[in-house]
Amino acid sequence: MRNYIIKRLGMGVVLLFCVSFLVFSMLYLMPGDPVTLMAGPLVKAENLEGLRIQYGLDRPLLVQYAEWMTNIIFHGDFGISYKYRIAVWSLLKNCIPISLKLTVTTMLISTIVAIPLGLMCAYKKDSLFDRITVNISLVFTAIPSFWLAVLLMLVFAVKLKWLPLSGYESWKNYILPVTTGVIGGLASTIRLTKSEALDVLREKFVTTAYAKGLDNNTVLKRHVLRNSLIVITVNMFMSLPWLISGYIVIEKIFGIPGMGNLMINSIIQQDFNVVQACILIITVLTIICNILSDIVLGILDPRIRISVTGGDK
Repeated sequence: MRNYIIKRLGMGVVLLFCVSFLVFSMLYLMPGDPVTLMAGPLVKAENLEGLRIQYGLDRPLLVQYAEWMTNIIFHGDFGISYKYRIAVWSLLKNCIPISLKLTVTTMLISTIVAIPLGLMCAYKKDSLFDRITVNISLVFTAIPSFWLAVLLMLVFAVKLKWLPLSGYESWKNYILPVTTGVIGGLASTIRLTKSEALDVLREKFVTTAYAKGLDNNTVLKRHVLRNSLIVITVNMFMSLPWLISGYIVIEKIFGIPGMGNLMINSIIQQDFNVVQACILIITVLTIICNILSDIVLGILDPRIRISVTGGDK
């Protein structure tokens, strides 16, 4: 198990450096100049050159990348915001908890609702309940999140006036954004749970459990659900970073000052350092969740661990 974890961590570190370099270099290929953004379009050319030297933007790309990563790893310094002239981390440290609160809440609610529904769809395969649930989930998958967010705002905030339109002051402000995220994430978890449960229901040990006289509730909980949790657990880990990236538009629509809202504003304002930091944080979360899912998968299923390391001595 130790060799398996070391290999996964090593692959994650290599992937992080590769993706971080791509992010750093691609943003510098975008149109626009951060120095011109800071100084304004009417500034003189010699002043622009002085600002480039001051912020180190006149040096080769590899030198800038090396310094950027060094400052992040050893000092937690993502640079300064070209728009607001303050440290990028000062902007991010208040936004990250808000985004994580939204995404974790969405993931937990979606999982709690979707797993029982998927399990019942597998048990009652081809029944009316199964068809209705699967078809509704397919409809939810096809609905764009931004359209659903606007629809919920029009119905529950504008027309019925049950919930606030935007903001994040109280728990009521989170109902519509979380509902939007839950509806969008239910479909994949329901289909995954149903697929895994159907595979387990065909196994011989399930037939043996029924032959022993166990009731349906016990068989579904102790045998079917337990053996289906391997893939479902991995899906939970992997859904967190995708939820964060999916909330980029939702946060903007509902006026929630999370990392997604900050990232959109920074893209519009060409605030490169903030955009780089946001993408890097999402990348780090993705890699961490990927490593954790691989480790959990290796613990739950020794065959995966053996296939990677050849078995622990």
